Amino acid sequence: MEFLRPSDPARIGDHRLLGRLGAGGMGVVYLGRTDAGALAAIKVILPEYAAADDFRTRFRREVEAARRVDSPWVVPVTGADTEGERPWLATAFVPGPALSEAVARCGPLPARSVRVLGRLLSRALTAVHTAGLVHRDVKPGNVLLTVDGPRLIDFGIARAADATALTGTDLVVGTPGFLSPEQATGGGTEAGPASDVFSLGCLLAYAATGRPPFGSGAVDALLYRTVHGAPDLDTVGDPELRILLGDLLAKEPGARPTAAELDARIAEDAPNGSIDWLPADVAALIADRSAAMLDLPDIAPTVAENTPQPGPGRRRALLLAGAGLVVAAGGGFAVREWPRDDAGGPGGAKSGERGWVIGVQADLSGPQSAAGRAQERGVRLAAQRFNSRKGKPFTLTVKVLDDRGDAGRAQRVAAQFTRDRDVLAVVGPTGDRTTEAVLGAYDEVMLPVLTVSSLQLKYAARSQRSFFQAGPVEAALCRPIINRLVLRPDVERLGVLLDRAGGQVGYQVGYLTNMQTGLLTTGTTYPRVIPAGTQDLAPVVDDMLAHASDAFFYAGDVAGAARTARALAATPFKGPRMAIHTVMTARFIEEAGESAEGWEFTAPYIDATAPAAEEFTAAHRAEYGQAPAHWAAEAYDAAGLVMAAVTALAGGRGTPKRPARAALVAKIAASSYKGVSRTYAFGEDHQLKSSDAYLYAVRDGRFVHLGAAPKATA
Repeated sequence: MEFLRPSDPARIGDHRLLGRLGAGGMGVVYLGRTDAGALAAIKVILPEYAAADDFRTRFRREVEAARRVDSPWVVPVTGADTEGERPWLATAFVPGPALSEAVARCGPLPARSVRVLGRLLSRALTAVHTAGLVHRDVKPGNVLLTVDGPRLIDFGIARAADATALTGTDLVVGTPGFLSPEQATGGGTEAGPASDVFSLGCLLAYAATGRPPFGSGAVDALLYRTVHGAPDLDTVGDPELRILLGDLLAKEPGARPTAAELDARIAEDAPNGSIDWLPADVAALIADRSAAMLDLPDIAPTVAENTPQPGPGRRRALLLAGAGLVVAAGGGFAVREWPRDDAGGPGGAKSGERGWVIGVQADLSGPQSAAGRAQERGVRLAAQRFNSRKGKPFTLTVKVLDDRGDAGRAQRVAAQFTRDRDVLAVVGPTGDRTTEAVLGAYDEVMLPVLTVSSLQLKYAARSQRSFFQAGPVEAALCRPIINRLVLRPDVERLGVLLDRAGGQVGYQVGYLTNMQTGLLTTGTTYPRVIPAGTQDLAPVVDDMLAHASDAFFYAGDVAGAARTARALAATPFKGPRMAIHTVMTARFIEEAGESAEGWEFTAPYIDATAPAAEEFTAAHRAEYGQAPAHWAAEAYDAAGLVMAAVTALAGGRGTPKRPARAALVAKIAASSYKGVSRTYAFGEDHQLKSSDAYLYAVRDGRFVHLGAAPKATA
């Protein structure tokens, strides 16, 4: 849970607000307490959406739907105002982790736990369907685990079974991976109660295996597998449960049991008022969340610049995970802040004047600290270069905060930057998880934030108006891979090995490389997908070569890449071979040994030896005594882009005019800026228009920069 911000109200209806549970593009969710002492989660809609008639109609429908359901397994509505300037909906606050978090942290549930969960949730859905509603978004994130059983939440897209939808007929409504075939084909108006039963089957399969039954990755492929593919239930060891899940996941709605029939079919006892049907580690997680309720502050302080931190004897640092509550271990949270460039030196803002500050949010002491430190140095060099100019309109200083690669800390860092009126823009964060965690906070105040190394295709945050990806998204890197491997006379078929150990990035790049090879070239592919943790890759490599693969691309993790390199080296294959750029680490060379020789990579960052980076590299050596690491030049460019936009808005004569943050967002979006590593110009989605990348190879046991990655010729 975050502290309240100065712009937040003190009360909503008869609730005194305690803090923020979360925020998205449409509104903010607060934790509130009534005068009688009852806790509630209060969703408050932003004014710009409340003013739209269709959105307000949807919100009224959500409130109406939630009020119609009467079940102990559904979180009840405790209050609402659908007609005010800022409509709101309050539900009982449930102190427990979401099923998605419990499985992610503790692993799949045993068969008995899955059956009990299924029986209780079937009763929740029976109540929903008896009320004439279809939930339409049954998924692990919408099920909370509490001390006395699960709770189904979020009726945001629920509707009456016989109602006319407010969405377009071609819109997929629901969450890919947990929606029914009838939802996956678009036109959510056709989704009836049987659709919720299918989604429940997906949810229970996830609980039993730790993964969605139709996989993950690119949405189009996921929807196709939902409609046409068989669910992956191979690791469900209990035969009876496997049969039950198969019936729930029947493609035809009429072949599935109803929610009431499912309740009657599951013979497993469903104990009320206990959690002994869950594994000990999950029960302990639930108990910890419930115990945290005892330490809630009476009123959480509003965040101000100098808000004092509670002492270690008072456990007041609260974090939200899903809709649950966690007491942060170890007392307060501290961020690391380096002195500004003007501290103790010339050129800073004069006393009494507001500074002109560029922020850096980076992982400086966590798993991506090498990239974070490189980016900090790049921004500092950009500021030094700017400040050395004669006739500069203002002096720029740098404020650096370390989020340690942790999503919770990243939110606190973002809060500090958004409250600092001097900060014009922020370069960072370093990684995907921290970036996803802070987009809502930056977007709420329209503070421009530019990441150079978080390049996933989509983020969970709904609104990203102030966010710029100053590097090609991971999916765009498939084009230079295809160009390098397939646009050559000796290659007819590309073997694509997609190792699920590579996570979302690996799956995304591997899937799109396979899909787009046939679209961009006359070549073909032979793809293989292997489960995460597969140790012996030799049979997979042999099979790919047996199917006439002339070139080879691996999308996975470092360990899998090393095993693949060794397996490939044991064959007569001498053709081109590449791996995803995240594999390009010293560990790959160490574990692959001589087998690493000749492997190539395309990467979104330039090398210090590139001619275009010559001047930057010299400046970096002069300042830091060494060549710049990867990502330093890209951060240097991102800071330069911001400085150029600020200068253009500030004016060149007289007293410079400080630009508003929203105006700076618009200026950056419209800019075309030539940097060290590429020309920066953004599309409407604030992603780079170009997919420029660089080519690397292992030569004599080290990584060598080969220049710009090849592009297709006209």
